[in-house]
Order: sequence, then structure tokens, then C-alpha cells
Amino acid sequence: MDQKTLDALLAKVIAQARQAGIPVSPAIDPKVRVNRRARTRFGCCIQKNGRFYIELASQLLSAREQAVCKVLAHEILHTCRGCANHGLRWKDYAQRMNELYGYGVERTDSFEKLGLEDQRPVKYLVVCQSCGRQLPRMKRSPLVEHPERYRCSCGGALRVVEV
Repeated sequence: MDQKTLDALLAKVIAQARQAGIPVSPAIDPKVRVNRRARTRFGCCIQKNGRFYIELASQLLSAREQAVCKVLAHEILHTCRGCANHGLRWKDYAQRMNELYGYGVERTDSFEKLGLEDQRPVKYLVVCQSCGRQLPRMKRSPLVEHPERYRCSCGGALRVVEV
């Protein structure tokens, strides 16, 4: 996906949010920035000098248009007053975008949900002992250090396998 296409998608999603009655900021820079170093996040909304800059990870350049719009919608909602975090107002606006445009905007996302291959290096693999779900981890974290403190979404116990 090229810069012109990204900028057109940004304009489209901003217009959709405004049509939905969501008060997105008029101070959003019309050019999408591409971050070639981002590995763990797909997008970012940066506020600087009264303007908002939307940044996307370079991995999204190979994603479907719908996935790019989903991430753009997520970041655009952060430009609304009181939506710097993922609080109730942000969640209300996200639900409105999802109902009207089917984006599936959530607080967090995954490579799988965006239709992308995760190419990050995996050092640890956390595995559910009940359903077999695998949770790859790049770094030591509280989950890796103490898997007994956590449960899988199915309720199963977790264990760590070093890769």
C-alpha cells in the first residue's frame, strides 16, 4: 500500500467518524506516518503542538484495506476530547464505528485478527494445558516468570516452554 492510498483511507475513516456523529479533532494531519521500527503495536496517535499525527506500523502496508481502516479508526478516536485512553467514551465511539462500518475496533489487536503473519522473534511460548492455545512472548514478563498466576481465556492452567 502506498502513501497516497494510506492518506485516502485516513480521509475516508475521518469522514465516516464525522458522519457517525463522533467529534474527531479537526487538527488531524492528513498524512499518515509509517513507522518502520514498530514491532508490538500497529498504530499510534501522537499529539504535538495542537495537532494529531496518526502513525501506522509498516507491517500494515501488506494488510487488507479493512484491517488498515480498523487501525486508523482506532487511532482517530483518540483525537476526540476525553479519549486519550480507552475509557468509556472511547469504547462508546468504537462501538458506534463497529456498528455502522463493521471495523471491529477494539482496545488491542493481534496479527491474527488483522490477517498478518507475526514475524517477531519468539523466545518463550506460553501454552494452555487445557485447550493448547499458544501465547508467544518475545521477552521475559510477569506471565513468563509466573504463569501459575494466570489462566487462559478457557480457564486452563498455563505453562512456559522456552524456544
